[in-house]
This record gives sequence, structure tokens and C-alpha cells, in this order.
Amino acid sequence: MSELRQRQAASATSKRKEASPQRPQQTEEDHGISLLDILRILATIVLATFGISYYMTNGESVLFNYRPWPVLSALPPAQLSLYDGSDESLPIYLAVNGSIFDVSANPGMYGPGGGYHFFAGRDATRAFVTGCFSDDLTPDLTGVEEMFMPVEDVEETLTSAEKKVRREREMRHAKAQIAQTVARWERFFGNSKKYFRAGKVVGVEKDAEDGKRVLCGSAQNQRPKRSEMDEAV
Repeated sequence: MSELRQRQAASATSKRKEASPQRPQQTEEDHGISLLDILRILATIVLATFGISYYMTNGESVLFNYRPWPVLSALPPAQLSLYDGSDESLPIYLAVNGSIFDVSANPGMYGPGGGYHFFAGRDATRAFVTGCFSDDLTPDLTGVEEMFMPVEDVEETLTSAEKKVRREREMRHAKAQIAQTVARWERFFGNSKKYFRAGKVVGVEKDAEDGKRVLCGSAQNQRPKRSEMDEAV
């Protein structure tokens, strides 16, 4: 009888064990990817991206030459003059044809002591065309057309009407030359990997010399001669 009770008790205990769920054993695989693993993967991707950008841009950028869109400024000449590199807390600006460009990436050239510092803090479009860096640091292009007009160094038999028609044609060509030169400099700064467009010059007041400027000596010397033009034809 006692042996029967023991067998019944053992059987009941066995059934309870079978009925109760067993707790699965935890392994390292059950934890999955940890936060540290995710951070390591992200860091590897970021570093690899920087490396690829540095390689593809020939060592110039780790962001594939990406530049944040600049906040465009509208500056009158008096304020533009403050951005000439004298104040290290401000960027270095120059302007061509009213467009302001940030050239802070090259302070050795446009900053104080630089070879082209005279361009900083102003619109010197005239000098970009004539090459007269001491006399033409102004946006006024009055009379620059003469730079591309031939010097009359030979006697001609043309009538006054014929000369007038020819001069009008040559004047149109001269103005086109000026426009092309100015546009080329705007593209130079605007498409540069170092510089970028920063705004526009506004509120330009007419200078007392505007309309009275004469062609500088260097530009005068660059004028073609009529005799040479005739020989070329």
C-alpha cells in the first residue's frame, strides 16, 4: 500500500514537470546586434564615405564638394568695404558687376598683404577689364569701349557716313568684348570650388567721376591699330 502511494506521488510530480513550460537556455546569439555594434557600423560607413569623397575630389573635400547654401547679402558699397579681410571675424568679399563673391578661402591672395588685396571689399569691375589695378578700382565702365576700338593711324578715303557706320559696328563689337570679359570673371568666381556667390551690391550712388573717366595708360596701349587690322584683313 505504501509502495502504491509512492508510485502515485511520483507519477503526479512527473506530470506537473511535463505540464510546466521549460525556460529556454539563453545564448549569445539570442541577444542579436547590440547598440555598440550598430554604432560601429555607422562609424565605418561615415569614415568610408569621407574617404571616398576625399579620393574622388583629389583631396579637396570630404563632403563631395558640398557647400551649404549661403545666406545671400545685399550690401551697399560702404558696408562691402568692411569685408576686405582687415577684420578676421568677417569673410573676405569682392564684387564683379554687382555680384558679391566670398573669397575667404584664399586670404593669402585677397587678404591684407595679398597680391590682389586691392580687389577685396569693393566692386572693381573696370579693373577686371582694363587691367589697371591702381586707377580703375571702380564698377564704372564708362569709356572702356575705346580699349577695343582701333587707333586711327592711317589716312583713309572713306566718307564720313562710311566711317560712322564702321564705328557703330566696331562699337557694338567693343561692348560685346566687355560683356564677355565681365561674364568670364563672374564665371571664374561663381564656378570656383573655393569661392561662392554671397550676394549683390545695392544702393550704388553715382560717383563724381562717372561719365568722365578716361582710358588708363595700360588699356590705351592695348588698343589695336587700324593699319594692323587692315594688314590682317
